[in-house]
Amino acid sequence: MPVVTTWNVRFFRVTPLGGSFASMARTGSLAPAAFAVLLVAGSACFLFNRGKSGQGAAASPEGEVALSVTNHNFLDVVIYVLHDGQQTRVGTVTGSSSQVFYLRARLIGMGREIRLLGHPIGGQDLARTETIVVQPGQYIEWTLETDLRRSSVGVY
Repeated sequence: MPVVTTWNVRFFRVTPLGGSFASMARTGSLAPAAFAVLLVAGSACFLFNRGKSGQGAAASPEGEVALSVTNHNFLDVVIYVLHDGQQTRVGTVTGSSSQVFYLRARLIGMGREIRLLGHPIGGQDLARTETIVVQPGQYIEWTLETDLRRSSVGVY
């Protein structure tokens, strides 16, 4: 069988048609095959992840209330819940980031009234909310601004 040669415009060299795998790899003939593999793999990831939404991760467990804190301050802020005359530490939100906490039913209390308190590590200001009434199935979004006195809270 005669060997037919073609010009490979990309590298300007003559390669035999129907050569070995190594010569195909050198000439760049594997690029379409690699693209096809990536296309199939990407499609498979999409198909197998269908039906799962990003909101499922934010759903709070039964009897708990989700507290989403967005910290626009550059300092880390320690979050507390004031309930039934007690102050309970919930966690820390790193500066310029967001964090979701889940408040247990015992932190909400029978009256379902709480206040949130944020104390920056290494700072003098405090972020404090008014009394919040939380019902089952609701969630709290608290945004801490660079000036903590301008922070805002919403119950949804």
